[in-house]
Amino acid sequence: MSHPKTPSSSRCVMNELVLPNDTNTLGNLMGGRLLHFMDICAAIAAQRHSNRTVVTASVDSVDFRGAIKLGEVVVLEAVVTRAFTTSMEVSIEVWAEDNATGERRHSNRAFYTFVAVDQSGRPIPVVALEPDTDQERERFEAAGRRRQLRLVLAGRLALEDADELRDHLREIALEPPPTEGAE
Repeated sequence: MSHPKTPSSSRCVMNELVLPNDTNTLGNLMGGRLLHFMDICAAIAAQRHSNRTVVTASVDSVDFRGAIKLGEVVVLEAVVTRAFTTSMEVSIEVWAEDNATGERRHSNRAFYTFVAVDQSGRPIPVVALEPDTDQERERFEAAGRRRQLRLVLAGRLALEDADELRDHLREIALEPPPTEGAE
């Protein structure tokens, strides 16, 4: 396996022009089309990190904050926040840009999880991600908590085993519910 990747090699920035075929009857970019753009951009970041084919495993916390209009430019920025054994979490931010003025407004955000696969479609290990800055370390730690939450919600991890998540909830004074048999 190669050396740990730096976050700068695990990014994708992409621009798309909103055309009539991308919009609904109100002249706004359709949500499904935006999710398509986001999936492509996030997959490119994950593939750059892993140097492998990746498949989308989950999409979390998709926030639609504002409409993107016909003729605007969709600016997408994806970054791998953390690599696990075979999976990677990718954070993606989306802005709507007025093509005439260059003015941007934040429009959307989401977290995608990708799994690196071999030619047979079987999961394969990915290289570790080494955060360099305080912001990268914060994203890295938050990605671990989100992963534990995804696993708890999917029934693949017991809450009492979600140490990072539980410790974080205690730090922000939100105690997780007691488990059966616990005192």
